Amino acid sequence: MKTSWRSASLVASAVAVLALTTACGQENGGQSASQNVGATAAAGGYGGTGLGSGTGTGTGADAGAAPDQQNAGVQAAPAGKLAVSANAELGQVLTDSAGRTLYRFDQDTAEPPKTNCEGDCATAWPPVPADDVKAGEGVDEELLGEVTRPDGTKQLTIAGWPAYRYAKDVNPGDTKGQGVGGTWYALAPDGKKAKLADLPGLSTREDPKLGEIVVDKNGHTVYRFMKDSQWPMKTACTGECLEKWPVVAPVDAKDTKGIDLQGSTPNRGYVVFDRPDGIKQQTIDCVPIYTFAGDKKPGDTNGQGVGGTWFAVAPDGKPVGAPE
Repeated sequence: MKTSWRSASLVASAVAVLALTTACGQENGGQSASQNVGATAAAGGYGGTGLGSGTGTGTGADAGAAPDQQNAGVQAAPAGKLAVSANAELGQVLTDSAGRTLYRFDQDTAEPPKTNCEGDCATAWPPVPADDVKAGEGVDEELLGEVTRPDGTKQLTIAGWPAYRYAKDVNPGDTKGQGVGGTWYALAPDGKKAKLADLPGLSTREDPKLGEIVVDKNGHTVYRFMKDSQWPMKTACTGECLEKWPVVAPVDAKDTKGIDLQGSTPNRGYVVFDRPDGIKQQTIDCVPIYTFAGDKKPGDTNGQGVGGTWFAVAPDGKPVGAPE
């Protein structure tokens, strides 16, 4: 699913950047074999938040929490029609019919399918029953199977990997189990560990509050500083400011997706800014762009509106949500 945007000629890019820079007024610019399942879907409830410790033969659950007997309802909840959910941090994530994230455990095996999460571990990480599972849109039915657990119950497998829910995921879309103990990971539709797909140097994403905004190659939100000058191009973020607001390094113009290179100003566009401190910084519509050190993961927008001067960037370079 990886797509490369990095095939442009470096020589041609250098010529284009030089020309655009001039436009901005700069000189420089399991145990048994896995069997297919696919019975009629049945929507199941999901409840209980009690956790067990990471004891028994499985590990990775939160230690110290006593098992909650009421959590048995979570373990018995059927998965129903599986679905694929888009997650800002993890990319495509497999969920059950109630929107709960499904996980895999590194200490399990897929060939042959085998589960190593029992006892208290299975309380914190309820196994997904194989009964009544159906493949929804984007889910390959051929990858669905089952494995017999030590207690005789049938557990759903995805490409051989036993599937679990996480008891701390109370709401649909929660992914609190991601990375727990360094052994638990959300499931991608193909049974692999969910992770953000490779992104171009600059692209856009739809934020639920801000709308379409620019992100960097790591999926982190891109910002602009209202104290910077577009024309002539100048920066007011220097020294310690750069520790909180790192510059976006130059990106090849063809290593972008969904960005308006022209921006809102004729004859200006997507150029590299040679800052007075010697750092080369990417711009959109002659506006220097930054990321925010306070954004710890893709999808964060903690820099939005900081000091009334920092705002996310729209595809045409305009500040999103800035006062008129």
